[in-house]
Amino acid sequence: MNRVVLIGRLTGKPELRYTGSNLPYARFSLAVNRNFSNAQGQRETDFINIVVWRKQAENVCNFLDKGSLVSVEGRIQTGSYDDKDGNKRYTTDVVADAVQFLESKAQNQNRVANGSNEPTPYDYQNNYSSGNMEPMNDINVDNDPFADFGDSVSIDDNFLD
Repeated sequence: MNRVVLIGRLTGKPELRYTGSNLPYARFSLAVNRNFSNAQGQRETDFINIVVWRKQAENVCNFLDKGSLVSVEGRIQTGSYDDKDGNKRYTTDVVADAVQFLESKAQNQNRVANGSNEPTPYDYQNNYSSGNMEPMNDINVDNDPFADFGDSVSIDDNFLD
């Protein structure tokens, strides 16, 4: 199964383009926070390339801007091409089946205009044990349940039967 679900913020304004057969598509990069801290106590971010097609591409370009909070559902697609120097380059993209807008354009513009560093709903996770909402950057990585497993975990396919 090849299925991806991401929540993050656009790193720039998506640009609408068209294929030779006039099919609309857009590409954008999504900044997705990791839900754990590195050795220095800082949370890292992954920048994931997204491709969206047809009407969804038009909507993304019309209503989203840099910093917009979205949810993306889709699949991973890999490819390759030869650059101008003849070197083989490999690509990995998420081809979006659905892009959901998680805040209004006005909310995003207000957040950017105010230079707000206030947490958004995306910056919180549900703490089921206490029923409280805690900022994700307060997660204690010392409680990693897989810390003693070593470098890898192997699960036998027969386990699922």
